[in-house]
Amino acid sequence: MTGRDETRRKCNWLIHVNRRAVRVASNIGPDIRWIVSLSALAHGAFVFSGLLLYVLVTRIGRQRRHPSAAFAWVLTIAVIPYIGIPLFLLFGARKLVRPHRPDHPSFPLDADQAGPVWATRLLAVLAAPPQTHNQMVRFHEDGLASQRAVLTLIEQARQRIDLCTFILGDDALGNALVAAMVKSAQGGVRIRVLLDRIGGLRCARSQLRAMRDVGIDVRWFMPLLHTPLHAHINLRNHRKLVVCDGESLWSGGRNFASEYFTGSQGHSAWLDLSFVVTGPLASQAALLFECDWRAAAGNAHSISFGRPPAATGSLAQLVPSGPDYADDTVYALLLTAAYQAQQKIVAVTPYFVPDEALLGAWCMACRRGVRVILLIPVRSNHRLADWARERALRDLCLAGAEVYLFPAMLHAKAVIIDDDLALCGSANLDGRSLFLNFELMTAFYGRTEIQWLTAWAMRYVQQSDRYEAQEPSWWRDLIEGIVRVVGFQL
Repeated sequence: MTGRDETRRKCNWLIHVNRRAVRVASNIGPDIRWIVSLSALAHGAFVFSGLLLYVLVTRIGRQRRHPSAAFAWVLTIAVIPYIGIPLFLLFGARKLVRPHRPDHPSFPLDADQAGPVWATRLLAVLAAPPQTHNQMVRFHEDGLASQRAVLTLIEQARQRIDLCTFILGDDALGNALVAAMVKSAQGGVRIRVLLDRIGGLRCARSQLRAMRDVGIDVRWFMPLLHTPLHAHINLRNHRKLVVCDGESLWSGGRNFASEYFTGSQGHSAWLDLSFVVTGPLASQAALLFECDWRAAAGNAHSISFGRPPAATGSLAQLVPSGPDYADDTVYALLLTAAYQAQQKIVAVTPYFVPDEALLGAWCMACRRGVRVILLIPVRSNHRLADWARERALRDLCLAGAEVYLFPAMLHAKAVIIDDDLALCGSANLDGRSLFLNFELMTAFYGRTEIQWLTAWAMRYVQQSDRYEAQEPSWWRDLIEGIVRVVGFQL
């Protein structure tokens, strides 16, 4: 065979192979296009199902959401549905009960009511416990004094102790608290401890074992694997209270860890606030604890506080808020207060990330002559919250508010409205506390308590630096916006 024949043979073979490849490709092409079309259709149906699920949960269940949270969920489900939909099933719920509007409040509005009418009437229709007159109210700004107070209550208890906290630290403070409860349990006192599953990660096994060995009943609130398809994992119990014999209540913003009371080696204690109340308020707190205790076991039930006995003394009122209430009680009270205030609003909080409605109400209060004072730490223990707060701080300052930065970590939570109402407790002024967490604030109506809280807040305002609003760079403004949207539920 000549070279020319060999070349011709190879060319004919290549032409033959190419023709076969073209025939195979022409046969496979429609199949590939059909598969691609079917995959796109299935993907679109999955995204549509995810968005429909979001609408059903939020609209039919009447679970109103912060605009930033709503946008974040819709964007996540639409862009990354195979991650977003499972996350929504795990974390998407906001309420455990459906809204219910009774025709009449559970107790008369005009009997033994004191304090600003707008507040008492609002809390009545929101199903908050009624006001009570108490024998004693004592605030503790000093952590060591607060530690002594709670340990004394535990030591003096004779029948039962109910304790609820977000964090129980594996440190000196946590160990001292556990030791006090163990001693009381050995003396015959019935003790129940309710720990949030996320905050309780700091609790040591040795502490749990010590409590259970003496008969202390410990229960986890919303464990991570508890009914995950009901989307309740993101609903955390942030309430702090100790009720002894239904007669004395310790509450406030402090978790049971060293940084909230006495500090640790090389670190000073955070600025925080708690209080002790002796009187009927404690029995109402015991009922609230009972409700949380049953909810932790999957037996949630409605709670009826009834009418408190007629008495005299310091007037106070529990203001619980969270997924167990149809309305966002603390948020509704703060929003209404912004429009009712005449002279001043003084707020102390570690994290300040309000929604647009509350921020707008505070700005409007400034413009109509109300003095708005906000005290926050110069830097908190949550960096994302510090980034997310900047836009709100700039808007407040432009409206005429006074914003002060405390030089150390501040964890106290308090709001004073004129000389009529003061709130103190566990709720921060951010979306998680106002819309997701189980929180507990206490409203004080007595002149003594309001004056004490006002003087306390203004003393630390004088020790702080005035915040000066500055126009952010474009990249910082972008990051702040992303943090507000994506980090809303962190």
